[in-house]
Amino acid sequence: MSWNPALDPGCPDDIGVDAIETLIVPRTRDLGGFEVRRALPAPRRQMVGPFVFFDQAGPAEFLTGEGIDVRPHPHIGLATVTYLYRGDFHHRDSIGSDQIIRPGELNWMVAGRGVTHSERTSATARRGPHSLFGIQTWVALPEEAEDAAPLFEHHGAHALPVIENEGVRLTLILGRAYGETAPATIYSDTFYADVLLKAGARFPLPDDHEDRGIYVSTGSVSIAGQTFEAGRMMVFRPGDAITIAAGEQGARLMLLGGATLNGPRYIWWNFVASSHERITAAKEAWKAQQWGSGLFELPAGDRDEFIPLPEPVRVQAATDGAANA
Repeated sequence: MSWNPALDPGCPDDIGVDAIETLIVPRTRDLGGFEVRRALPAPRRQMVGPFVFFDQAGPAEFLTGEGIDVRPHPHIGLATVTYLYRGDFHHRDSIGSDQIIRPGELNWMVAGRGVTHSERTSATARRGPHSLFGIQTWVALPEEAEDAAPLFEHHGAHALPVIENEGVRLTLILGRAYGETAPATIYSDTFYADVLLKAGARFPLPDDHEDRGIYVSTGSVSIAGQTFEAGRMMVFRPGDAITIAAGEQGARLMLLGGATLNGPRYIWWNFVASSHERITAAKEAWKAQQWGSGLFELPAGDRDEFIPLPEPVRVQAATDGAANA
């Protein structure tokens, strides 16, 4: 698609650094040679719009025969977003979905009242050395969608809106932004985009969403005269006109945000809900292991193992601002 005039950056560079409401430095975890950086939830910012969880997976290199094996596990009250820069995942779930996701494609799984899925490196990728680099996020569902039937959608790279101009390529993954709308079924006002910037390229953040943030995946950017390197998330004040400029090596960013939810969301393990009671019910259902006759079923083709319920930990409350639990 040709350049959208709504992306003309203008000259809002005179904003102050206080336009950046929160700067998040992700926590890094080594999962046996595989590095994950978790930006959300964070102590000072639990959510950005409906986004309640944000992980950078990799970059990681694997030898022949190696890969990632995330065994079947449950979710409630959220939608998972898988978007890869490199590598692949084989997704299977309890509603019958069986899908390989590759770079530039969208896997969108809405858990609703309950779903189980697994994610593994594909057999094809394991035939030789390979790499993995991507982003996984969770979007909390509004209360009226928490009891919805689970849903899975896969949208290929060709189906996602793309806006281009010299030095800027933006792929809209979810929701609406810059006059475009992505195809996935969403339940609250949302935007989520992958932006590639050449060195020195500039573009504006949308100003028509209540909550807005960016995550620098690679390279660096300059905002209000400050430089931010890869592995940083910035959350901005509502309504401020923000221009983002790429550094000398260019940059790759994820834009995220949308409307805030009408109340807190509680997080325990892989469960997100508007009440403790929903999480307690999901915990009991997974522990019971009544596959097919209770709340959860195991994915067809991947039923030989599953992740057991972890030891009890504190349920965490998440809101669009500071932590309250």
